[in-house]
Order: sequence, then structure tokens, then C-alpha cells
Amino acid sequence: MAVYSPLVNLQAHNLHCYSSFALAMPCLSLPYFSLNSYSLEMKCWGGRRKSGVCLASSSQNSSNDVVRKRKVVEHLCLLRAKEELSDEQEKDMLDNLYTSQYHMAGIVAISLGRTSDQNSENYSHGVFMRFQRKEDLAKFYENPLYLRVLKEHVTPFCHDLLYVDFEAEVEDDILAIFRKGEEFNSGVEFVILIKFHESALDGPAEDVLTSLANLAFEFPSLIVQSTQGSNFNSESKDYTHAIVIRFRSVEAQRIFMESSEYKHQLWESKLLPISQNTLSFHFLVDPVGTELM
Repeated sequence: MAVYSPLVNLQAHNLHCYSSFALAMPCLSLPYFSLNSYSLEMKCWGGRRKSGVCLASSSQNSSNDVVRKRKVVEHLCLLRAKEELSDEQEKDMLDNLYTSQYHMAGIVAISLGRTSDQNSENYSHGVFMRFQRKEDLAKFYENPLYLRVLKEHVTPFCHDLLYVDFEAEVEDDILAIFRKGEEFNSGVEFVILIKFHESALDGPAEDVLTSLANLAFEFPSLIVQSTQGSNFNSESKDYTHAIVIRFRSVEAQRIFMESSEYKHQLWESKLLPISQNTLSFHFLVDPVGTELM
């Protein structure tokens, strides 16, 4: 599986440790596990969680805590690579996309890689970028260097590209904004694209998005960061909204997505009935940033 990014390697690096432990499940119920507790073996990264990941809800924190927010602009690019794409061509394509951040102002965070699961539209790669302002994103689209990267290193190897852009809010903290630090030293990038029925845009769609944001916020032991918003890219009408979730691990993603709260109460009962189309995929990311595995 080819993976790519400067930040994360879920395979094995010098920060990982192994631990078998029982995880209490106060709120998040899993269909295939006991609702009280279960044991599993999983990798953990970073100094603060070497003994394991506790699945305690953040509702245990003080209700008086106020989290200051800052607006950011999220940019997604989905690539449908040609079947004959070689490993060398793929590496060259991802290298040039990733290193574009060093030559263009405005990009505050980036991750990219080959999708690790099948999706309905057969997109093979995903690129995530974060900008501080819409003006920065607009300049990025018009930057001659970026246009050259697309022309010489991307479009020759891809059938097509899909862009989705949205405004979101993150914690007003430099590490959260730039996606740096221990919290982002491991994980999985999970993307959900949704096209809501027009009749649902005003009320029901916002209710679903609010419910998902609240659910993600309640489980920081599974999710590092979650952003969502309305797609404002005028050339992309396929999807009305986008969600990007950074999970701490593959196992954390599985636990969350198999939970009754997400799978049944939110996705099946609330989201699908008001959606015209959905697309979801995830990709792993590699801290080395120069080798595809």
C-alpha cells in the first residue's frame, strides 16, 4: 500500500509501543463488542499515551471550558489515476504536489496519499491542504508553479481531478491550525463528501453536520481533529458539503465507524435519507515523505 506525507507512518516507527488493555466504553457502543468493555492489542504513539488509548468521552471535562475557534479554508483534490501509473510516476506526482508548499505562500498544512479502500467513484489518491484565507486559496489556484506541477506531473497520469473547498473552524491554537505536534504524529485521513437534497439544505443537513461534529468532539481519544463545511468551489457541483477527520489510528477509525452512534443513529437514520450522493475514503500518511511503501 502506497502511503505519503511528512507526518505519519502507521506501519512502525520508533515512537510506537504495543499494549493489551481493556477499554471502558461509557458512551460509544460497538455492535461487535461488549457495551461495557473489551480487550485488544493496538499500537500507540507519543509519550502521553504509551500505556494505551482511553476511550473516555470529553463530556467528562468541565462544562465551563470554552474553546476559542479560528476560521480556516480546507482544500481537497481527488485524483483518478490511470491504471498504467507506475510506482516511479506515482512517487514523482506525489513528491511534486507535496513540495509545492515550500514554493507557494499560504499553505499551512498538507497531507496526501493513495486511498486505502474502494470508493464509488474509483478515486485513487487524495490531497488535503489548509489555507488561512480564501484569498490564499485563490492565489494558489492561479500560481504558475502549481499550474506547471499539474501540467507536467499530475494530469498526464490521471483521468480527472475533483476539487472541493470549504470554510471550517478549528481550535485557535498554533498546533491545531498547522496540524503539527504530537497529536498529529499518527493517524488516518478520512474524507466524506456529501450531496444533500436541496430541500434538506436549510435545516436537516445542518442538524446532521452538527450531530457529527458533536460526536467527533466527544471522543478525542479516537479523533485528533474534525472539520466540515459547505463546498464553495463554483466549478464543483457534485457535492455540497465535505468533512475531513483525522483519526489517531486505523483501529480508532474502525471503532468510531462501527459504533451504533455513528453507523446507525447518524449515518443510516439521519444522513442517508436526506442525501442524493455520498463518497467516502481514507488514506494513510507517511512521515518520511519520500518513500512510497
